[in-house]
Amino acid sequence: MTDVANKVIDILKTHSRASMENISPDTPLVDLEIESLDLAVIVFDIEDTFGIEIPYNANEEVEELATVGSIIEKVQSLVGDSQKAA
Repeated sequence: MTDVANKVIDILKTHSRASMENISPDTPLVDLEIESLDLAVIVFDIEDTFGIEIPYNANEEVEELATVGSIIEKVQSLVGDSQKAA
């Protein structure tokens, strides 16, 4: 896994209500017992960690960020875009 993926998974583990050691990109957030409010906090933590801004609306993008892999892909895309802009 990439450095981005490992950091994202570490952040998710911190906020997970379930005790899961083996989190993969296919893991649904519902399996981690992460609720929408938790997801907002996770988004803030990811933004701080990577110095990016994630366009996030809890009412519209919950399905888009339904799995660990979808969050990793979004972060990798934004990190790549921010590096191109620099």
